[in-house]
Amino acid sequence: MSEIATYRREGRIGVIALNNPPVNALSLALRKGIIACLAEGAADAGAEALVLICEGRTFIAGADITEFDRPPMDPFLDIVIEHLEASPKAVVAAIHGTALGGGLETALGCHYRVAAPSAKCGLPEVSLGLVPGAGGTQRLPRLIGPADAAQIIASGVPVNAKKAHDLGLVDAIAEGDLLAGAIAFAERVVDEKMPLRKVRDLEEKVKNVPEGLFEGLRAEFAQKQRGFNSPQRAIDCVEAATQLPMDAGLKREREIFFEAVTGDQSKAQRHIFFSERAASKIPDVGKEIQAQPIKTAAVVGAGTMGGGIAMNFANAGIPVYLLDSTPELLEKGMGIVRKNYESGVKKGRMTEVQFEQVMGLIRPTLAYEDFANADIVVEAVFEEMEIKKQVFEKLDAICKPGCVLATNTSTLDVNEIAACTKRPESVIGLHFFSPANVMKLLEIVRGAKTSKELIATAFELSKAIKKVGVLVGVCDGFVGNRMVHPYVRESMFLVEEGAAPEQVDQALYDFGFAMGPCAMSDLAGLDVGWRIRKRQAATRPLDERYCDIADKICELGRYGQKTGAGWYRYEPGNRAPQPDPVVTELIAAVRRENSIEARSLSNEEIVERCVYALVNEGARILEEGIALRSSDIDVIYIYGYGFPVFRGGPMFYADTIGLDKVYARVCEFHKQHGGLWAPAPLLKELAEAGKRFTDYRRA
Repeated sequence: MSEIATYRREGRIGVIALNNPPVNALSLALRKGIIACLAEGAADAGAEALVLICEGRTFIAGADITEFDRPPMDPFLDIVIEHLEASPKAVVAAIHGTALGGGLETALGCHYRVAAPSAKCGLPEVSLGLVPGAGGTQRLPRLIGPADAAQIIASGVPVNAKKAHDLGLVDAIAEGDLLAGAIAFAERVVDEKMPLRKVRDLEEKVKNVPEGLFEGLRAEFAQKQRGFNSPQRAIDCVEAATQLPMDAGLKREREIFFEAVTGDQSKAQRHIFFSERAASKIPDVGKEIQAQPIKTAAVVGAGTMGGGIAMNFANAGIPVYLLDSTPELLEKGMGIVRKNYESGVKKGRMTEVQFEQVMGLIRPTLAYEDFANADIVVEAVFEEMEIKKQVFEKLDAICKPGCVLATNTSTLDVNEIAACTKRPESVIGLHFFSPANVMKLLEIVRGAKTSKELIATAFELSKAIKKVGVLVGVCDGFVGNRMVHPYVRESMFLVEEGAAPEQVDQALYDFGFAMGPCAMSDLAGLDVGWRIRKRQAATRPLDERYCDIADKICELGRYGQKTGAGWYRYEPGNRAPQPDPVVTELIAAVRRENSIEARSLSNEEIVERCVYALVNEGARILEEGIALRSSDIDVIYIYGYGFPVFRGGPMFYADTIGLDKVYARVCEFHKQHGGLWAPAPLLKELAEAGKRFTDYRRA
């Protein structure tokens, strides 16, 4: 028996204790240990029943997913569960923390389940593009019914202990000490001669299924999880539980599981799972580098972005000053913050008490002097270099030594901003994405003199405010906006050549993006991109192709949703984009002006030109070292730009297609459309060597 699993007896109850830090993942050693302990418990004449409990902060939180890409090794989890079910003595699972995936499947193999009040139970395999593979889709419907089981499995969202108890997923909630409560329940099982209830034998709830149940579920999740295969396959598995005997259902579940685990979507979703965790690992910023504590914060600029940033601090319990230049702007900004929080209360996301608490943490001010003791100040003013420099000169004079001076710039040179202070080592870019209180991505921009301690601090802060931090280097637009420029550029060329804005958007929406580039520009504000393009005009080669349709739209005062019109028009109170004849005529005029004869474009060409433009620029970014890893680029595009998770990000998607094929298509576009499509040297190098972006490590 391994030390990872131990057996002992407490009175007349045998206790199997599992200890596989940090989350008791179901590794091969743990699986073997459970079987060994079950055998020891069965042989212990003094044990009348058994309790399965985990040490540490959680019950079994799932499978060891690092094993998914290796040859499977016996004993498999389904064998472990068979041993639990076949135990001659009742086995009671004692659940605390999270019983997820294989963890819940293990608990379902026990005869009874007792949970701590704070426990959560779920089968989240769909988040990795999978379905449960050890009987979860067959046992859960038999225990709680197919409708509730399908909701839990297809959504991947765990349920709390109370909900689990109401559904019949757990048999009791143990107030106080969990082990004591589980032992007491096991003693009751013995004393009351309760049966060895095997979930696999429960058939009543999978009979007489309401007509249309599964058709309705499929339609619901096709809308909720657009483009994802795994929720649909999960529903297929649950339906099998209502149509097939247990063993046949288990076989069908396993077939679907193996189809999923080898499929592109699961590979993509697992790639993002690991990539998100890898993003915080910076080669020259080891664990020995200490982060600075952030106990107080300040934000300069009470606009939509600044207010959203302040909300992040308040949500994390960090007091934050919010400054603007006039009482009117400050009042307007605080009004937007209040409205956002009030919306959360109306939707049940927070209580009135929580609302008052967070509002109390945001302190409006007109005085920079209030920042004297702040641990971090985030500048979120207008995207103009001179204005930002003025702000940083004031901060440099007022803020205490060691204060983190952060700029929220989305494109500007962080080194130039840092140079206007006497402490460039304390300056960093923290590029939040709009709306800042919602979007998970945080680009952490490392300046030439940014200290390692500041990098460590930025990553700790990103965790505290529940963001996904990704380190990037300094260049125009960093990673996200530098790549979005050719993406949007191609979308405008496609419109100029003959596609309607709605066709471009629909093609990319169907590919899996949250929205197309025209709708995205309307949401972000067309004036933002216009301002950047005007700044870049001075360095744009005279012979470089340029489309000015978006500029002409802005000249009409159409800046997108905020003005009720941009690429599309918007009805008051409705964000649904409506095609506008004004824009249709404007596009036609630009074509006439440039002697462009409109042609028919396929959706395939639209997707390839927009997505491969991302990939080609991403290859340049990777080669230049602006991003440390191709997976960092993928994380940025998943969390910041709505790239479909089930495709794994632009660089992983290119790897999936094959870089030789992507490179060949880029070469075709280069020949057809000119110098803007010049293949990135790294793309050419990897394609010709038969390698992937995932394989690339910069020397």
